[in-house]
Amino acid sequence: MYFKGAVLFSLLASSFALPTTGDRKVKRDHLQVQDYSEFQVSSGVAGNALAEVNAKFPIDASDFANVAAEDIAILKAARETAEAAETDAGGFNDAIEAAGGKNTAAGKALQNGKIKNKVLKLQLQVLVAQIEAAQGKDTAAKLAAESKKLTNNINLDKAAAGQKSTAVDFQGTSQP
Repeated sequence: MYFKGAVLFSLLASSFALPTTGDRKVKRDHLQVQDYSEFQVSSGVAGNALAEVNAKFPIDASDFANVAAEDIAILKAARETAEAAETDAGGFNDAIEAAGGKNTAAGKALQNGKIKNKVLKLQLQVLVAQIEAAQGKDTAAKLAAESKKLTNNINLDKAAAGQKSTAVDFQGTSQP
């Protein structure tokens, strides 16, 4: 009898601890801080950069208004790191130059990686602008400008579909 009572009590107690859906929404953070090497999309082959970025940063586009502040901060930090991987010392620009320019085989693969990295950077920027707009901030001008750049780089990535794409060994994280 004692055992049955204990089981019944534990079942009742655990049911009170479960989240409820009722009228209030519970939005949980789901993005994790990662090293650049874990979230970069530049290695492999060109042609599918946008899908690769969206797989690394799975934000629910149907619920931008409820994206957690922590997730927004991770997106912003990852975007900054992706930009640094392009322009800072040891990034794509330096690597392409060291490979003899984008007309060499190694340089072309690095250029394809740089374009994929730009898709990463710009998609994160567009996501942040869309989220902030859904949360009441006026981001229309920024969203239009960044979306245009994103579309251009997606088209460049698709034009190079199937070609080798090389990443750079860049140190950085999505830590806000």
